[in-house]
Amino acid sequence: MSYGAKAAERLANKTILITGASSGIGEATAKELAAAANGQIKLILTARRADKLAQVTQDLKSAYPNIKIHTQQHDVSKTETIVPFVESIPEEFKDIDFLINNAGKALGREPVGEILTEDILGMFETNVLGLIALTQAVLPILKKKNSGSIVNIGSIAGRDPYPGGGIYCPSKAAVKSFSHVLRKELISTKIRVLEVDPGAVETEFSLVRFKQDKDAAKAVYKGAEPLVAEDIAEVIVFGLTRRENTVIAETLVFPTNQASATHVYKAPE
Repeated sequence: MSYGAKAAERLANKTILITGASSGIGEATAKELAAAANGQIKLILTARRADKLAQVTQDLKSAYPNIKIHTQQHDVSKTETIVPFVESIPEEFKDIDFLINNAGKALGREPVGEILTEDILGMFETNVLGLIALTQAVLPILKKKNSGSIVNIGSIAGRDPYPGGGIYCPSKAAVKSFSHVLRKELISTKIRVLEVDPGAVETEFSLVRFKQDKDAAKAVYKGAEPLVAEDIAEVIVFGLTRRENTVIAETLVFPTNQASATHVYKAPE
C-alpha cells in the first residue's frame, strides 16, 4: 500500500516496539511500517521465537539497508521480565515513540467447565497481563515527551463473545476496557491510544488455537475468504500515520463474508 510523503514524514526516525513480531500481524506490521517510512525508522521486534525474528530482520534489512532494528527474544506472558526487558533496550532505541501490543493467543474451544487451567493462564497472561505490564513499562517514556501512540490489538471476540470462547473472549474484552481507561486517563496529553479489532484473519493464530492440528485450523476458513495479516497491518499503519491530533480510537475489521463473530457466510461445497 502506498501512503505518500506525509506518512513517510510522520514516521521518519520513529522508534517502534512491536510484540509478537516473528509472524502474522506483527511481522506484517513491521514490514508495512518499514515500507511506509522508506526504511527511515527504528524497530524493536520481540517474540518468543528468535529464529523467526532473525528471518524477519534479514528480510527487512535486505529491502531497506538503512533501517535500524533491535530484536529481542521475549515472552510477554512472563510479566516479571518486562521491566528488565525495557531497561535493557540499547540506548539508541530507548526513546520509544509507538508501542504495538500485538502478542496474543487463543487456546482451544472447550466449553466452560472443561477448559484446561494451563490454557486459561496462557491466554490471560499473554493477552491481558503482559499487555498491561508492557504498557505500564513504556508509558513513562511517552509521558516524558508528551507524544506517541499505543496500539492494542483486540478482536471481534472482545465485542461479540461466542460459545467456545469462554476465556479468549473475556481476555479481549479486557483489552478493550483497558484501552478505554487508558485513553481517558491520557486525555490531557498528546498520547494516542488506538485499538484494532480484527475479525477472521488467516495466520498461524488458528494453528496455535487448535494446538497444531492443521486440518482443524484450515476448517475455520473453509468456504470463505478471510483477511490476511497484511490487511490488518495496513489498518494499523494508517492509524499511526494520521496527524498527531487524530485518534482512530477503534477499528473493527471484517472480511466481506463476515458480519459478526458468528455471522459468517461460507460458500457451499
